[in-house]
Amino acid sequence: MKPAAGDAAQSIETVTWVLFGGGLLIFLGVMLLLAWSLRSRATSVRPRLWVWGGGVVFPALVLAALFAWVLPRMPAWKPVPPADALIVTVKAHMWWWEVRYRDTVTGADVVTANEIRIPVGKPVYFALTSADVIHSFWVPQLAGKMDMLPGRMQHLLVTAQQPGVWRGQCAEFCGAQHAQMALHVVGLQPQAFDAWLAAQARPAAAPATPRQLQGRDAFLAQRCNACHTVRGVSDEGRLGPDLTHFGSRLHLGAGILENTPEGRARWLAHIQQIKSGARMPSYDRLDAPTLEALGDWLGALQ
Repeated sequence: MKPAAGDAAQSIETVTWVLFGGGLLIFLGVMLLLAWSLRSRATSVRPRLWVWGGGVVFPALVLAALFAWVLPRMPAWKPVPPADALIVTVKAHMWWWEVRYRDTVTGADVVTANEIRIPVGKPVYFALTSADVIHSFWVPQLAGKMDMLPGRMQHLLVTAQQPGVWRGQCAEFCGAQHAQMALHVVGLQPQAFDAWLAAQARPAAAPATPRQLQGRDAFLAQRCNACHTVRGVSDEGRLGPDLTHFGSRLHLGAGILENTPEGRARWLAHIQQIKSGARMPSYDRLDAPTLEALGDWLGALQ
């Protein structure tokens, strides 16, 4: 199990261990009483004392003390973001994640998918919603679960304490591919994050090789731009993930495959076999050179 990397997750981890340890002590105490009762001579038992003492007073004191200790450690139900917080909007779809940042230079939205990058040591205010059914945002190393509801905005405030890559998961059953609706959160040093966000705000780079040019032409010829936006190539797609900087992501298919040439080729040719029910057809009808060129161009979108 990876250690907690965010302040909210650290609070949850502390409370979990206290509950586990306290429960273990109470269990051992009950077992000692049981052993004592079996070994001791028969004596008169005062049922009222045991019922009130062990069944009412003791649980009341333990629960009251636990409540008083846990209350200040609970995350705020409606957190107020600090003035310097980074605001990230995450919208869940069946079965992928749309992620939006605000470019501090131009004021325009920077859109990506299935991967969230955040600066270490800076508060991040997640605005969470859903485009279709109830989903749930859960990155165990950063914070607890938060449901994502259609037509409603939920909020989660986290601060990553160290760089790293943490896997998240939809934690509310949302359909056939619920189990394969993952995401990754990448914690970067502030300077590295600023450089990444500035790069994400730029349009896609022009094809650098004839093969990449062939891949871009295949993207347009197959009307992939009807669902996917690639800024600088086609801005009309809104149904699927934004692919402008697809090549810079660690994974594809919402965390299913690594973003490698082999992974891209497998995904493009066998989408429905890998993620049955996804709203994208398999492109096994295309010849191998075209598929390879398309994957090469997508991988070059850094």
